[in-house]
Amino acid sequence: MEQKPRPMNNAKVLLELTTTKMPFGKYKNRLLCDLPVNYLEWFNRKGFPPAELGIQLAAIYEIKANGLEYLLKPLRGNG
Repeated sequence: MEQKPRPMNNAKVLLELTTTKMPFGKYKNRLLCDLPVNYLEWFNRKGFPPAELGIQLAAIYEIKANGLEYLLKPLRGNG
């Protein structure tokens, strides 16, 4: 059975990018918003992982590729 995408609140999605850690690989435990662009570009070429993580990685790739990182600054807290 195909899973339907859930409706998302844009602010919630952005907040998750500043609080979710990469669960595997070279950058395991690094916040998604802190992943280097070249790593995200690699995923963009090879394919993002399935499910929520893939959606989040695609989102942070688009944000970084389009110079929109300023959208995350208010959500990052004092760090």
